[in-house]
Amino acid sequence: MSRGDVIDFVLLSAIWGASFLFLRIGAPEFGAFALIGLRTAIAACCLLPIVLLREGTKPFASHACDLIIVGIVNAFIPFTLLAYAAISLTAGFTSLLNATTPLWAALVGMFWLHAQLTRLQWIGLFIGAIGMIVLTWGKVDFKPGGSGLAVVAGLVATLSYGFSTHFTKKKLAGVSPMAVAAGSQTAGAILLLPFAIYFWPQTMPSAKAWGAAILLAVLATAIALILYFRLIARLGGQKASAVTFLIPVFAAAFGALFLGEAVTVPMWIGGAIVLAGTALTLGLIRSKA
Repeated sequence: MSRGDVIDFVLLSAIWGASFLFLRIGAPEFGAFALIGLRTAIAACCLLPIVLLREGTKPFASHACDLIIVGIVNAFIPFTLLAYAAISLTAGFTSLLNATTPLWAALVGMFWLHAQLTRLQWIGLFIGAIGMIVLTWGKVDFKPGGSGLAVVAGLVATLSYGFSTHFTKKKLAGVSPMAVAAGSQTAGAILLLPFAIYFWPQTMPSAKAWGAAILLAVLATAIALILYFRLIARLGGQKASAVTFLIPVFAAAFGALFLGEAVTVPMWIGGAIVLAGTALTLGLIRSKA
């Protein structure tokens, strides 16, 4: 990595780590649908003009249906579910659930595309599953006031991300990443509009919540996606995906610093196991054999 790549890598990790802080601040006041409606709409307004100036309307006209599906599985579903989870789960814990995305992507690839997994990837999936058990132990409580539904929502969100990874690669391989990002955010915003209007909070959210929503959309979505695609272009998808490992560190640090959230021993242990399994699944740890 060059110095510029390292800076982009750490900066992107910090921005996406901060996104879980923004979710924690904004979701309780806006609610999941209203917050994510704002997130996708503002992000689309930032990204769409850039793509239209560079590429025109051709990417959207020729791949409209596929972009709508990506908008559902990469924005509507996961963004909303993670916002719902953030209402009751800490920023650090939610970010660790999000770190399981590569594990779900491997499973989706195996069952849907019949992708062959190496021995190390199977070991990684097994280790990752153990990590998820340790991480969520004692959290999956479905009694009134429990956080069980929030944990399930977070895991379903990462499963949706895992599916979108393969769908995008299969259906939109010839479309520029920026066009995919702009198109999917626009589709997500349109689909979320009626839900955002219906579930709009009766009490006007505070200036702090509004600030979190705007930062979530502009910084953690539009700008972050531009940084991510730049890293992919320079380093390749596999190395760029290693950003997964720094995001929970920043998310937990921001949650502790700004919200006074505790980082528990099970979180450290479960998170470390999940990340170890993720590293094996991504092929970041290899065997000479």
